[in-house]
Amino acid sequence: MKQIIGRKMGMTEVFAKDGTMYAVTVVEVLPNVVTQVKTLEKDGYEAIQVGFEEKKESKANKAEKGHFAKAGVPVMKVLAEVKGDEMANYKVGDKITADLFKAGDVVDVVGTSKGHGYTGAIKRWNMTIGVKGHGHSWHRTQGSMANMGLIQRITPGKKMAGHSGNQSATILNQLVIESNAEKNYILIKGSVPGAKKSLVLIRSAIKTQLGHPQKVSELVDLEAEARAAEEARIAEEAAKKAAEEEARRAAEEAKAAEEAAKKAAEEASKAEAEAAKVEEQPKVEEAPAAEAPAEAKEGE
Repeated sequence: MKQIIGRKMGMTEVFAKDGTMYAVTVVEVLPNVVTQVKTLEKDGYEAIQVGFEEKKESKANKAEKGHFAKAGVPVMKVLAEVKGDEMANYKVGDKITADLFKAGDVVDVVGTSKGHGYTGAIKRWNMTIGVKGHGHSWHRTQGSMANMGLIQRITPGKKMAGHSGNQSATILNQLVIESNAEKNYILIKGSVPGAKKSLVLIRSAIKTQLGHPQKVSELVDLEAEARAAEEARIAEEAAKKAAEEEARRAAEEAKAAEEAAKKAAEEASKAEAEAAKVEEQPKVEEAPAAEAPAEAKEGE
């Protein structure tokens, strides 16, 4: 038998890929830390003590601090004992996580029912009410408790008014829809005894399940789909941005090439114009050098 301690968080609904809707109770299953191992030789029975949910060390007394320090584990808020052959392999310091149970497992859930205070027999035991007509004095009171005059007293165990609820309650043969050790939760089909935030014990079913075993369809992972959609959107935006950048770069390169070609064409046209201008100018013949005066020659 496998057992684990959890905390009831409330109810919701989940959907499978084939369209099946499951009304489930969400049980928060934080890692159960083994704080002590009970043995037959020392304690007279076999079990393991587990701690659920850490708390501040300043809120623990000296005895609790010593107990947890001996086990080498953090100070825990709740201590409980779990039994079973499959639990005997755990040692002090080990952690029991939500993946102890798998989807499709049949379990029993033990919890403390909601307290309703002091109630009458009608509400407490679902007895039949009396006549509602006017003038009748018996509406929501208990019926006769006579014992045929033989015992002359009320026998013990008689269903009467009193404190309603706040008792241990067990629901058998419930189906595990999903278990997630990363997010520390177990989804159980149907309702679970107790109020919200109350502690529950999840154990393997002790009675044979009637009929054919139920199959759990694969659930729709909305977070994964949302994550995939977000990744696809980011990839699409990145591809669009890359395409725009590539188009902008290509446009800039084309513009630069066009400007360079235009500039080259202008320079070539200017060079051609200058060459044509030089060709159109008339050639000037050089004048012969003048002879020196005769007087200057004689003086020499």
